[in-house]
Amino acid sequence: MTTMTTSSPDHTASRSRALSAWLRWTFGFLAFPLAGLAGTAVAGRVDSPWAALLGGLGAGAVLGLGQSLLSSGRLPMARWTAVTSTGMGAGLLLGAATVDYGTSIGDLAVMGALSGAVLGVAQAVTLPHRTRSRWVWAVAMPALWAIGWSVSTLVIGDAVHEQFTLYGASGAITVSALLGVLLHLLLPVSTTGRTPTPRATPTTGDPS
Repeated sequence: MTTMTTSSPDHTASRSRALSAWLRWTFGFLAFPLAGLAGTAVAGRVDSPWAALLGGLGAGAVLGLGQSLLSSGRLPMARWTAVTSTGMGAGLLLGAATVDYGTSIGDLAVMGALSGAVLGVAQAVTLPHRTRSRWVWAVAMPALWAIGWSVSTLVIGDAVHEQFTLYGASGAITVSALLGVLLHLLLPVSTTGRTPTPRATPTTGDPS
C-alpha cells in the first residue's frame, strides 16, 4: 500500500511568500549602483579619509533606504537607513585607509571585508527582536562585502581605479542574492496572521 503526501495549503503559501520576498530583495541590487552614484556625488573619489567618510555616509543612506523598502516589511526604515549610513561611513573610512586607498583586487577585497565588518555589526544590532541568531549577519557581512568588491573588480577591470564608494551591479546582484537567503533564514517573512474560523460544534436534540 502506497501513501502519497502533499504539501498543505499553508506550507505552499509560506514557500510562495518566501520566494516572492527573496526575488523582491534580490531585485533591490539596483540600489547599490544608485548608492554608489550618491556617494560619488557627495564626495568624489575615495582618496582621502574625508572623502571615504562622506562617500560612505551618502552611499549608505541610499542603500539602507532601498533595502528597507524592499525587505517586505522586515527592516525598520528610519533606523535601518540611519545605521547603514553610519556603518558604511565608518567602515569605508577604516577599510580605505587601511589599504592606503589602493584599488587592486586584493586591496579592494580587504577594504570590503573591513567595511563589511563595521557595517555588519551596526546592522545586526538593528535587526528586529524576533531575528534568529543575529550575530550570523555580522559574521557574514565581511565575507559578502569582500566578494562584492572582488566580483565587480573582475568584471569591470581598470574602472575600479576611479575609487568608487561602492561596488557595481555585478557584485551587487551577487551580494543581494546571498543576503536575501540569509535574511530569510534569520528573519522569515511574517505569515498573514489570519485567525482560523472556528468550526461549528454539531448538536443533537433540543437545546432548550
